[in-house]
Amino acid sequence: MIQDSVLSAIKAHASPPMPKHSRPIVIIGAGGIVRSAHLPAYQKGKFSVIGLMDQSLERAELLAKSHAIARTFDNIDSVVQFAPDDVVYDIAVPASQLSHILPHIPDGSAVLMQKPMGETLKEARLIRDLCRTKGLTASVNFSLRYSPNNLAISALARAGLLGDLHDLQVQTTTYTPWDLWTFLATAPRIEIMYHSIHYFDLIRSWLGNPNSVYAKTVNNPHTANLAATKTIAILDYGSNIRVFVASNHHHNFGQKHQHSFVQWEGTRGAARISMGLNLDYPMGAPDTAEFAERGCTEDCWQALPVAGANIPDGFIGTMGALQAFVEGSTSSLPTHYEDAFQTMALVEALYRSSEQSGEVLRLGD
Repeated sequence: MIQDSVLSAIKAHASPPMPKHSRPIVIIGAGGIVRSAHLPAYQKGKFSVIGLMDQSLERAELLAKSHAIARTFDNIDSVVQFAPDDVVYDIAVPASQLSHILPHIPDGSAVLMQKPMGETLKEARLIRDLCRTKGLTASVNFSLRYSPNNLAISALARAGLLGDLHDLQVQTTTYTPWDLWTFLATAPRIEIMYHSIHYFDLIRSWLGNPNSVYAKTVNNPHTANLAATKTIAILDYGSNIRVFVASNHHHNFGQKHQHSFVQWEGTRGAARISMGLNLDYPMGAPDTAEFAERGCTEDCWQALPVAGANIPDGFIGTMGALQAFVEGSTSSLPTHYEDAFQTMALVEALYRSSEQSGEVLRLGD
């Protein structure tokens, strides 16, 4: 059994970094992710949103009114003229627009970019170089790193209860209504770039960069108008660690066999988290975290305390970590754009692998 003192330690250390003094935020973009994740997160985290911009001023005004945001804009230059020097620019737009917005952001600013960091590695490199040239303190919103259940498992691992990791798997078999995101109708890349990228970034946060990858991402007949929406990938971390990701977003056969989880196995114990939002999307189910000691028998999995969910709490984490780093109260920024660029490089390698032929089966005489 997990001792009460260890559970207390997990609970105490399963919180993201937060600034001592928060900075005001202006949000660029007023789409669904802002409505469902950013604004609820900032309200819960007690961050102040002082302005909201969207190319559709009407959409910005409607959303701002529902969240008591005083100022709205329909162009980036007006935002920059209004924003105080200590503002955080929260850029929540389609990835293809990031490289067009960043040149307008004042040099030296703090910036949080919605993932992905561009739609290709070429775009990611351009975004990285813009951040470098402009001296931006910028990060990418890889919220799964700060999901409360992942933080709980991280704390458990730091307590030594997992031992040395030798197996990490991510499996998602759900039904995702892709039509909710209209911009994906013409996107050349979907599943890895806009969904499983979170999983690959999370794996990197635990194990670093893999030696190589093997992947196949494929289309589904029920969404023939979309790019690939099902993926299987193996990440090579040497001969002693197995890592794979399997995502199927078309399991439209009821919820009985749907699942969405990350599972770790170590020399001392195992852990699993569920990603509840993926189940019965967009209603979702609660996020969970569990732990089992090696060698236990039936009914040995124990629930860990999870205070919140990836949405909105993971979004509190990405903003909190950025602001804490900017003010100097923390010395590292895990989702820094330089690290995010490495996740984009991993994504690019996965797509290259998918496009290449595998080993051809050769039958003997």
